[in-house]
Amino acid sequence: MSYRKLGRETSHRLSMLKGMSTELLRHGSIITTQAKAKEVQRSVEKMITLGKRGDLHARRQAVSYLQDKEVVSKLFDEIAPGYEERSGGYTRIYKLGHRRGDAAPMAKIELV
Repeated sequence: MSYRKLGRETSHRLSMLKGMSTELLRHGSIITTQAKAKEVQRSVEKMITLGKRGDLHARRQAVSYLQDKEVVSKLFDEIAPGYEERSGGYTRIYKLGHRRGDAAPMAKIELV
């Protein structure tokens, strides 16, 4: 299994991805770098799949990752039922160009 290290230690990287995943599910879209967007896409798609399962074990797994019960209830009650007939591809990444300060490639990730 391959993943991007994003220039961070493991604990910082995992914490950052959990936070970004939570905010994406809370707001519907976020703007970040392309590499971070691609990593967040992996975790958010897994969370939506858990939401589609909808059982207690899936809810507990989502709570352990997202760490915000309001977002988890929104995921299971509002977001996941909208994707019942969809078998994947719940997010979309738009490339936005380069950031002015350091020319990092930026992207917008949003729920489809």
